[in-house]
Amino acid sequence: MAPEGATIGEIAEHLGVTKQAASQLVDDLVTRGYADRNPHPRDARARLITLTGRGWACTRAADAALAEFAQHWTDTLGAAAVTELGRSLAQVVVPGRVRPNW
Repeated sequence: MAPEGATIGEIAEHLGVTKQAASQLVDDLVTRGYADRNPHPRDARARLITLTGRGWACTRAADAALAEFAQHWTDTLGAAAVTELGRSLAQVVVPGRVRPNW
């Protein structure tokens, strides 16, 4: 999420889900202390969703875990094999919206 926040519509678009699904996800994040709903500076009808300190800490931890995972694969398979694996997976991934199953 951008440091300045995002609207529910922007989050929905980014995730490829409906606004209702994004709103439910944000409700859960707010309840758990990972995000806040703030007044939008230019649109009184909208709210800006921002991450809390806890939310940013979780994001940093996820980024670090992904980097560690990627490094493990590179160390095990080699950089060329990991690059080729990425290309191969990109050919079979179905682009577009994914229906959430929560």
